[in-house]
Amino acid sequence: MQWRSIVVGLVVLRLSLSCLLWLAFGLGPNVSWGFNFHLSFNLQKLDLLFREEKGTDPKENSWSQRLPEHNYEETATTCARAEEESPKRPYLSFFDGRKDEYVRRYSSFPDTLKLKMKDMAKEMFYFGYDNYMKYAFPEDELNPIDCEGRGPDVLNPSNININDVLGNYSLTLIDTLDTLLVLGNVTEFQKAVKLVIDTVSFDKDSTVQVFEANIRILGSLISAHILLTDPKHPFGQVDFEGYDNELLHLAHDLAVRLLPAFENTSTGIPYPRVNLKTGVPLDSINETCTAGAGSLLVEFGILSRLIGDSTFEWVARRAVRALWNLRSNETGLLGNVVNIQTGQWVGKQSGLGAGMDSFYEYLLKSYILFGEKEDYRMFQAAYESIQNHMRKGRESCNEGEGDPPLYVNVNMFSGEIMNTWIDSLQAFFPGLQVLNGDVDNAICLHAFYYAIWKRFGALPERYNWQLQAPDVLFYPLRPELVESTYLLYQATKNPFYLHVGMDILQSLEKNAKVRCGYATLHHVVEKSKEDRMESFFLSETCKYLYLLFDEDNPLHKSDNKYIFTTEGHVVPIDKRFREKQWNDLFPCEEGALAEREPNNQPPPSNISNCKRIPEERRYTLPLKSVYMRQIDHMVGLF
Repeated sequence: MQWRSIVVGLVVLRLSLSCLLWLAFGLGPNVSWGFNFHLSFNLQKLDLLFREEKGTDPKENSWSQRLPEHNYEETATTCARAEEESPKRPYLSFFDGRKDEYVRRYSSFPDTLKLKMKDMAKEMFYFGYDNYMKYAFPEDELNPIDCEGRGPDVLNPSNININDVLGNYSLTLIDTLDTLLVLGNVTEFQKAVKLVIDTVSFDKDSTVQVFEANIRILGSLISAHILLTDPKHPFGQVDFEGYDNELLHLAHDLAVRLLPAFENTSTGIPYPRVNLKTGVPLDSINETCTAGAGSLLVEFGILSRLIGDSTFEWVARRAVRALWNLRSNETGLLGNVVNIQTGQWVGKQSGLGAGMDSFYEYLLKSYILFGEKEDYRMFQAAYESIQNHMRKGRESCNEGEGDPPLYVNVNMFSGEIMNTWIDSLQAFFPGLQVLNGDVDNAICLHAFYYAIWKRFGALPERYNWQLQAPDVLFYPLRPELVESTYLLYQATKNPFYLHVGMDILQSLEKNAKVRCGYATLHHVVEKSKEDRMESFFLSETCKYLYLLFDEDNPLHKSDNKYIFTTEGHVVPIDKRFREKQWNDLFPCEEGALAEREPNNQPPPSNISNCKRIPEERRYTLPLKSVYMRQIDHMVGLF
């Protein structure tokens, strides 16, 4: 009889637990307590939780349910019954539990702690920079584990991961020139400039990627030259006797060596690589990514306007317009890989990350610098297409029910979701949204990436939002999240972003610091490392971290206004760059954009601007606690 009593007791206990679950959640016994909560749940039952009292269709503001080839029809009857039998409970009420913990943690940041973090960011930069100069210069990069220099992989020309970037031209030194000024080290800046002038030559048998040489080398040389010769001296007396525009001459020399990439292409879209001595390699491929071909206009345009030669801006602008004219007629989107001879899209994925990111960035920044209306018209149209086809989730960042806003990868022609991952490069986009005045959407997307950082102490190169797990596990010390954090802090002055910066600083110090610098994380979960410190760590990551905590930096106090290139190089917004010493670059018959006046229709409702953020919210958390907790839950933090 004893065993019968046990069985009866277990049955009663199971029924009691099931009833409790039905009453509390309206979900029934199908609940799973695993990390992947929104995938383990019966998705149709979750639909009920996304409905507002007014009866909004939950599928309109949920991306976690929009999984490829998922069929909901089998459970429709069950869910309808569940809706009738159990009271509705707003989905977000499940994340209301410990909301005050976010306020306690993020709502203030003492000045003493801000000073400590600024010093920590400075020390981080100098630990990497000093060891590069000690162990690696004049080679391109520092191997921070073995304390050695690294140059091109001459034994394996196909190793484009290395050879696209390293050209045997002291890359790290050049890439960090303006960072030295941002940190206030005029003496070291002058010493570094003289070293570049005395030791760097581009007459090298090196095959490099046009995009990388442009943003890392050309952009830095131009930035340093402008800051060195600025009569307003925002960083103090930085010029020195005997300087005769050598950095500008070096930039011009490099740009001339990149020009062959634009020759012999049927579309005007450049080849992806050139040899600095011989031009386009004979075995060069005819495919390039949209960002690589369409992110040259800022540097080439400034160079043209500094030296009075339209050639460089002309070829860069022609490439942008060629890509733009290949966009889909249905969606307005571009793909990520194109054939430069046929104009056919080889990669039809449209997203905000790798292969696409800086194309959008430079449409807006080119307009800010040069004032060319066509650049802004292209950006406006591109942004509207992005909002219409890539943005999923609830309409408002800080109001309503449903998933938080997220930008997914879609097919450029149909707008259908192509996969369920996002990449770390996409973390730049909130910063671009800040420049566009769409601070509300920037806040939400940034919060999603920050939640991923909190979970792993780094950003995996690809993160699968369906599986709540990394798809590609390495983190090469990229700056994009830090950049967006800095720009959001400048826009809101909310202490939350100082906490984000502190978390990033402490994670890097804990997980990436090695004997002679900071190393790429090979595996963001296990924290194993690769012996490489890319130049952008010093050029961008450390720079943005330092600026985040340095309220009194000349960049913030100067009468000048500045913008950062996609490699983080400082460029003033100067009326010189809005003046051309030549006629229009394109004849009328090529001006397809000139014929398309922007429409006068109001922007879609999910495009916001600074004015939509209520005044009171500027002094509280940028994102309501309930939404922060929701995002943390959706990336598996609890």
